[in-house]
Amino acid sequence: MASSTVPSSHPDRPPRPNLVFRQLRGQRSPAEFAAAVRRAAREIGERVSCDARYVHRVEAGEIRCPNYAYERVFLHMFPGRTLTDLGFAPRSSVRGRRAHTAADAPPPHGRSPAHAPGETGGADEPYDTQDPYHTHDNYEESDVLRRAFMTGGGATVAAASLGPLGLALDASAAERPVRRVGTSQAGALEEAVRRIRLLDDRHGADGLYRRAAAPLRAAYALLDAGATRQATADRLYSGAGELAISVGWLAHDSGRFDDARSHYAEALATARMTGDAGLEAHAFCNTAFLARDAGRPREAVRAAQAAQRVARSLGSARLMSLLALREAGGWAGLADRVGCEQALARAQAFYERGRSEADPEWMSFYGRAELEGLEAQCWSTLGDWSRAAVHAGRAAGLQDPHFTRNIALYTAELADDLARGGRPDEAAVAGMRVLDFLDEVQSSRVQAMLAGTTRVLLPHRRASGVSEFLERYGALPRSV
Repeated sequence: MASSTVPSSHPDRPPRPNLVFRQLRGQRSPAEFAAAVRRAAREIGERVSCDARYVHRVEAGEIRCPNYAYERVFLHMFPGRTLTDLGFAPRSSVRGRRAHTAADAPPPHGRSPAHAPGETGGADEPYDTQDPYHTHDNYEESDVLRRAFMTGGGATVAAASLGPLGLALDASAAERPVRRVGTSQAGALEEAVRRIRLLDDRHGADGLYRRAAAPLRAAYALLDAGATRQATADRLYSGAGELAISVGWLAHDSGRFDDARSHYAEALATARMTGDAGLEAHAFCNTAFLARDAGRPREAVRAAQAAQRVARSLGSARLMSLLALREAGGWAGLADRVGCEQALARAQAFYERGRSEADPEWMSFYGRAELEGLEAQCWSTLGDWSRAAVHAGRAAGLQDPHFTRNIALYTAELADDLARGGRPDEAAVAGMRVLDFLDEVQSSRVQAMLAGTTRVLLPHRRASGVSEFLERYGALPRSV
């Protein structure tokens, strides 16, 4: 079945932009809006692979009327509105279809027929009869490539300025031509990435994710404006890719897995289009971590192995060590103890080679404590609680005090391993230490682990310290 790019019965008529749909997207990026569409589809039992390109095509007017699956999703997202209220053409008006009532109503969930009653069908469907960008389990997620900003189209763009946290858009300048950006903007973009990472290290992701979306949108605006020199353009693309990964990590750590996957895919697409091996390895690294946390261990293994293939040419043993740990996490999720142990051994061997000038800047968090923490997670996944507790305890004790979120994470891991390993009194002590961090650290991952630990400890209320821990946990605000 052809896609909705097939011309209508008026081939000489240029597409009319769907300004209503663009307005409904609001301040969200196309990728962010696409993620919201996918979430809404799951809520009603539909399956659509909406990505940034699809959103661009709708807004450009290329899709005059969506297919039935998308229609149901859009009407669910915007209750009380019709397709025409959303800026689409009536289904009966597309390619001169005759008006009819029954056929215009979307069929029940799960049915998206190629032809509805009274329609001609065939390969020339002028509306979006089938989603042609079905890209599940594809790391690049089709055109999360975000061609619009990568090819630098458009003569005008919102002016961007950089603040302490990151870039802030000046909407009043949206219609003014923007002169090409230079090294100062590239440097400020790189500083925004550092700033976000610093805040995340200290406080966790939950309070940062929404604030980091604006810097990312402004980074795309800088790319669209273009740079004065190729070297500056390379820095902008690299900076935007790293920022996408940072924002993706904030989404990941705060439990927004679909958003994280979209951001990581954008970073990977940027890396592929610019030939940036370091950025590509970083994007695959985070994709592997996300896949493990999202319950897709085989994808975690594949992404980690892809990252290692790319990273071999970069000369960083520490990076290879971290990537081997990502692979180990995937093998653990597959209950493959041998594969996990082999990957852990490689991670240790690479780590012992020490630091080098080739180590990426973003790996500042990776030291012995992180290695121990990730190994603890592997043993925990394999159900070896005592061994996991040993490594989690080491991780918490070795961590630099600057990385407050990680200390809380490792301690939460320790508490959970102790609880599941039949040591409830020690688990309660570790759990109390985690509670001490929660005023400063906002991380859904930490909170989810702590909630799981409390469930394991409930039958052990009489053990020393357990009742006190449970009472203190129960008194926390509901958001925690």
